[in-house]
Amino acid sequence: MRYFIIGFALVVLCVVGVAGLRGGFTRRPPIELFNDMVRQPKLRPQVPNNFLPDNRSSQPHPPGTIARGVRYQDIPANTGRIPGTTNFLVSLPVPFTHQLLARGQERFQINCSPCHGAQGDGNGIAKRISAMAVVANLHDKRIVTMPDGEIFNTISQGKNLMGSYAAQVAIDDRWAIIAYVRALQLSRLATLDEVPQEMRAALKK
Repeated sequence: MRYFIIGFALVVLCVVGVAGLRGGFTRRPPIELFNDMVRQPKLRPQVPNNFLPDNRSSQPHPPGTIARGVRYQDIPANTGRIPGTTNFLVSLPVPFTHQLLARGQERFQINCSPCHGAQGDGNGIAKRISAMAVVANLHDKRIVTMPDGEIFNTISQGKNLMGSYAAQVAIDDRWAIIAYVRALQLSRLATLDEVPQEMRAALKK
């Protein structure tokens, strides 16, 4: 027992000698067994660095980076709503281009056509093989007159039997899909007066 007490006292003295007393002050730096990443190698801004291909420490922001101080919900393209309100955006917040339409067609065929059909009429393969009772016809007046931001919200959050596609479809692709849906609607619901004069003869054949 005596040797145990002596051994224990020596261990306590060693621990106190190495670690010090809690709350004690000293000018000597502490002994760190694990520094918990308090000090680590890092790159200083605007300092040359040979490790990266362009020899710069400060690299361009990755695509999709949101500036510090700007909240995700304050960017209309992220929510489909006018900032500070519950109102949906009436039209696309991105330029309407041929590239956008092509991307939207591709994403629509992958993610939307199984239920809504290639023409957007609600007669996709999923409805036929699973006897789904309700699939929205994208040519219905309700959807034709719906703000683009509300369609974006439906893709993002889901509605009724339709689940959210936020995990499957990136934000930019959601707007591309909406652009393509509008093109589908125009192809079916447009009047002859809306067709350019030089193309009307081809439609009459």
